[in-house]
Amino acid sequence: MALYDLTRVLTKGTISSLCRPTIEGLENVPTDGPFIVAPNHLSFFDSVIVQALTPRPVSFFAKAEYFTGKGVKGKLMKTFFESVHSIPVERGEQAASVQALKTLLEILGRNEGVGIYPEGTRSRDGILYRGRTGVGWLALTTGAPVVPVGVIGTEKLQPAGSKGFKPAKFTLRFGKPLYFEKTGPDHSLPARRHVTDTIMDAIAELTGQERSPKYNQSPNIE
Repeated sequence: MALYDLTRVLTKGTISSLCRPTIEGLENVPTDGPFIVAPNHLSFFDSVIVQALTPRPVSFFAKAEYFTGKGVKGKLMKTFFESVHSIPVERGEQAASVQALKTLLEILGRNEGVGIYPEGTRSRDGILYRGRTGVGWLALTTGAPVVPVGVIGTEKLQPAGSKGFKPAKFTLRFGKPLYFEKTGPDHSLPARRHVTDTIMDAIAELTGQERSPKYNQSPNIE
């Protein structure tokens, strides 16, 4: 935990000093037991921000290539993502995605927190897209409370076409936990869809985003 604690403190301090974020609803994060954080997704930096500013540790998925880079930069990225409990996953690989969800189950089984973006990939136009049902599956399978999170303004941290970081104010809103009946993995697709839609409704209330009934697609699919 020493490396995690150090990384978290340094990251939180850097974000707070450069961006002066508005953070609301921290009291809604459970103080013990497993929990699922479900944010909307606007920026590459969202996971780092949520991991740094949530009162308890949260493990997020991260693209596998962040762990396999070469040279000094590659090693630094690997060390950073490992230190904040990120979970490598191959984008677009169904088998890898299933295994990643199983990894989240193991983490929740240790009474820790996990983060998952219901939209899948980040929104490049600011619209809140239809939620994919992995978050519903996770909530029903484990019974862990889901904390909806509204991320507002983080797209300004990395303007379109830029690979750098531009300090800017943003808002992070933690909503009240949502509780669903624990059914285990044997539940219907309609039940999973209902839970996912309920979570998306809660996120929309926090962000005020325009919504789309369609799924968001990553750039390599568009």
